[in-house]
Amino acid sequence: MTEVGDTVATLKGIPTKADLKFQLEQNVVVVDFTKLNGDKRVMTCTLREDMKPRATKTDTMSQKAVREISDAVVSVWDVNAKGWRSFRYDRINAVNIVEEYEQSWYNSVDTDT
Repeated sequence: MTEVGDTVATLKGIPTKADLKFQLEQNVVVVDFTKLNGDKRVMTCTLREDMKPRATKTDTMSQKAVREISDAVVSVWDVNAKGWRSFRYDRINAVNIVEEYEQSWYNSVDTDT
């Protein structure tokens, strides 16, 4: 991301695009954004391997190369709608990690047994 992009992310209080991608790959996040038609939308989404469906030839959005065609668009797995959705990075208003889905919770091992 450019220095201008980093500054804009800081001013808006959102992660940079690279940081957002990392957060999505490790967590479930709630993204508040404004659709192109002006409607506000809040989506609970992720890119975690253990939560999104495996890539298939018939579902092109499941293929990483297809999801990354546009640098302006972020494609994610909507955990509530159980489908691929996308939004424009420049339309994000807020991003919050959903605590109960944190990666560390899934990877924790009970050592007391």
